Amino acid sequence: MEIVDILNTTAIPLSEITLEKVVLAVIVALVGWVVVKVLISAFTKALSRASHLPELVTEFLVRFLSILLYVILVLIVIATLGIDVSSVVLGLSAVIGLILGFGLQDTITNLAAGVWVAALRPIDKDEFVEIKGISGRVMSVGIMATELVKADNTLITIPNSLVWGSPVINSSRMDTRRVEVKVGIAYDSDLDLAIRVATDLMAAHEAVLPSPKPAVVVSELGDSSVNLSLRAWTETANFWRVRGDLTRDIVRVFREAGVEIPFPQVDVHLDRRG
Repeated sequence: MEIVDILNTTAIPLSEITLEKVVLAVIVALVGWVVVKVLISAFTKALSRASHLPELVTEFLVRFLSILLYVILVLIVIATLGIDVSSVVLGLSAVIGLILGFGLQDTITNLAAGVWVAALRPIDKDEFVEIKGISGRVMSVGIMATELVKADNTLITIPNSLVWGSPVINSSRMDTRRVEVKVGIAYDSDLDLAIRVATDLMAAHEAVLPSPKPAVVVSELGDSSVNLSLRAWTETANFWRVRGDLTRDIVRVFREAGVEIPFPQVDVHLDRRG
């Protein structure tokens, strides 16, 4: 059967749609809308009482149920008008077949990936993550896509298939993180003094954890400096504050101790012969 023939068989017979049916369909739609809202609210409360379910999973399930209930409501309203719902589904099947051919495969992939992300939780709501080079705080995992908010309050939508199929860097999952601040000192500066001053600076910071102990390591012998790495552990919530404080204060304490922080230098020799 051709697509046009199928659509013709699903055409609405206007002569059979009476005013009574329209009024009844409106009433059914209003009552159904209220019932759907009540069911969704009850379902949400039931899930929230299940403490073992993370918030992200709850949101995903509520969205899925909402779409399912609204689709059922639409079909009921159509049936109330006296239209054969089965014929409507048959008529739409041709269109659905075209959609399947032109990209529903990606849609199904995103849907399946969303289920896996919500169930296995490589990310969770309000966590700060990096996916495919994009960093941001997780707002939600929808049926088709995941939403991140960047530090500048930009909303980023990423298809779930990319979230599930890509390495995810989760900066918020662990309770503690290691802060690393790199700084260079001049070759003629006292290296032992610089290490001692930097270690004392980290140990004196209120948010730096005593264990593991702060450490300073020589990370590289650069062209113009001996490069040091200041490594201190802190609670994840204090990561950026500790990093900013150490970066700022290391300049001050090195100046006070007479430790030089050099800038890149290039020696140019001119040949005056000829």
